[in-house]
Amino acid sequence: MEYTFTLKYRLSTEDCDHDDIVERLAAQGCDDATIGVGQPGRLALAFAREAKTATHALVSALKDVRRAVPTAQLVEAAPDFVGLTDVAEVAGVSRQNMRKLMQSHATEFPAPVHEGSTSLWHLSDVLEWMHDRGGYDIAPDVFEVARSAKQINLMKEARDLEPKVTRHFNNLVA
Repeated sequence: MEYTFTLKYRLSTEDCDHDDIVERLAAQGCDDATIGVGQPGRLALAFAREAKTATHALVSALKDVRRAVPTAQLVEAAPDFVGLTDVAEVAGVSRQNMRKLMQSHATEFPAPVHEGSTSLWHLSDVLEWMHDRGGYDIAPDVFEVARSAKQINLMKEARDLEPKVTRHFNNLVA
């Protein structure tokens, strides 16, 4: 099955030659990605990858990018962090309909991961909630990719947080 997803990276200062990066990515099997290098110091790869599961597709892409650009740091696997407009687009409903759903089911609707003037949710959480309510035709591969992207982002955040927590704990007991 073909899975579509995006991997976003921060580039190191020594990896600034975009043409070289594009060549290395192609050589390492990322020829199934559209590569975006428009923002300085950033790299985005929109994949359409064949694999037996979404997790296999994402993990193989992560490994290919790591081999091609070992100094790049993963910022986000997408689709994961989304606003109501993004969810509405995936679910095939209007933004107004999504907003009504959220407001009329405030106690049941998934909690955002960031709340503010623009709130963000994990796409998989909202899609699962909508699926459980019934009446929404959401493609199974979209669910699968959203779940896998969420897991990758959560693992990345946990890995990034662990040294900070350890330092803080060591300072408290010292």
